[in-house]
Formats: sequence, C-alpha cells, structure tokens
Amino acid sequence: MESSPAVQQRANGTRDAFRQDVLNGLAYSAKRVPSKYLYDKRGSELFDRICQLDEYYLTRCELEIMERFAPEMGQQIGPGVMLVEYGSGSSVKTRYLLDGLPDPVAYVPLDISDEHLHQTARELAPDYQAIEVLPVCADFMQDFKLPTPERKPTHTAVYFPGSTIGNLNPTRSARLLGRICQLCGSGGGLLIGVDLKKDVRRIEAAYNDREGVTAQFTLNLLRRINRELDADFDLEAFSHRAKYNEPRGRVEIGLVSHRDQTVHIGDETFAFAEGEFIHTEYSHKYTIDEFAGLAAGAGLALHRQWTDKGENLAVLHFAVNDAH
Repeated sequence: MESSPAVQQRANGTRDAFRQDVLNGLAYSAKRVPSKYLYDKRGSELFDRICQLDEYYLTRCELEIMERFAPEMGQQIGPGVMLVEYGSGSSVKTRYLLDGLPDPVAYVPLDISDEHLHQTARELAPDYQAIEVLPVCADFMQDFKLPTPERKPTHTAVYFPGSTIGNLNPTRSARLLGRICQLCGSGGGLLIGVDLKKDVRRIEAAYNDREGVTAQFTLNLLRRINRELDADFDLEAFSHRAKYNEPRGRVEIGLVSHRDQTVHIGDETFAFAEGEFIHTEYSHKYTIDEFAGLAAGAGLALHRQWTDKGENLAVLHFAVNDAH
C-alpha cells in the first residue's frame, strides 16, 4: 500500500489476467491475490483518502523530506543527469526534485499505463522546457530500453519514490535493485524512498485507521471480484486484518474469513475455513543499514541519507559501485 493508486492501478492488466490470477491465488493452501488488483476506481479513491489520514504517515513524511532536502538531493545526483522515475505517480515529489537538479538533460517518466504516462508528461513539460521529457511505457519489473535524449547526459539516475519497494519481498527487491544498477551503469545512481522500522503501534496504526478507510479499501477487492468475475463473496463474512510480523520486518495485510464458507467464482468453487486468511499485500520495513546491505549486494553503495524529523521514513541516495 505504499505506492500511489495510479501507479498500482496501471498494473491491473486485462480481465482475463485478473481472473486467472485470482483463481490461481485462491487455489494455494495459503490463499492470496496480487495487490495490484486492489486499485480499481473505487480502490484508488479510497487510497487517496488513506493518504490524508492522521495515522498514515508515509506520504506526509516523504513530502516533508522532499520539501526540506530536494536541493541537497539534486546536488548529490549532480549536473547533466537523465532522471528516470519508476512509476510516475503524483508529480508533486517529482517537481521538488526537478527543481533541485542542476542542469538536468532529460526526465523519463516510466509507467505501464500509456494514458497516465502521457498525461504526466503533458503536465510537466510546459514548466520544464529546458528538460527533454521522454515518457516510456514499460513495466519496471522487466527489462526495458532507455530513450536517447538530444543532448547527451553525463549519467543516469533512477528516482523511485513512495517506499513502493516495501511491497516486494527482499529477494524480489534485490532483483529489482540489480536491474536498476545495470540500467544506470557507471556513474549512475538511485534515489529511493524507504519506510523505516519504528514502534510497532505506529506501524500497525497506519494500516488500521480509526475511520476504517483501510478496511474498506481491502474489502473492496472482494466487491471488485464479485462485480467483474461473477463471484458471490459475502463481504459481511470477511474483515480486514493488518499485523506487523516483527521477525520478518513486514506488515502482512489481507482478509480473514469469519466462518466456514464456500465461495463461487464463475464455475469454480472455493472453500474457506473460519479464520482463514487471504493475503493481499506486504509492507516491508527496514533500518537504513538493512536496506543499504540489500542494495550493496546488488551493486549500489549508500552515499547520502535524509529522514523526516520523526525518523519514520528515509530517502536514500545510492551510487553504482563500479567494482561490483
């Protein structure tokens, strides 16, 4: 639940893929549905509300960091850069960073949704006419080719805000960080938002708000499955659950069945036991040293770090380790 709804919604894929992913996920002994399917229109609207909640510190803390330190980040990244943003969601943080960069050559918003991608480009281009805006429609979890700007950049840097990396387990995170290292190459770097380990009560409160908006957000997945896949989930028979697994350093989020029950999705039938859990997403938390170690294994060396005043979240700058 770390990235913007627009970022997640654009990964929804086709209805056929949705059906197959749901059927496959519910067939596992530990039932699960990919988190990207939380973000239909209503899910995205609910996530917007979540970001405004008192308990949900992540968005607020990252904006605080960007407001205070974007000029320092720009100096750290250096002049002549081609900046590649993974999952070009809200342009607010992007603008802070672009304003702080010394003489950037190009900005490459990267997204899986062509429509959103070009909307982002259209909104930014008039205000940054000295920067070539080169949108690329691609999935950042897969390999893709960078565009060639008219003016040759001195180096490439990836910007990955939103602590979205937390939705991936450490193995997948390391794989993605390795791809980023290869993409940037010698002289390149990564600027990334990472949610930090902190008091368990503060972490769990962010995913269990008093107003119940996060519960509505998670339950909306069942509503979507009913509507789009001809299913008969009883929404009253499931509830939202988000618990911090301290040994694994992650929030485990999903839906728990209140009773033994049977659910139909089209012609398929699924049995649920009382207390059985449908996992929908993880949110991994790190110390700065833990994440730096993960990145080091992928060829990235930590150079600078910035946190909000409460040290809830960090934005970290890594440089490609040419010796890796």
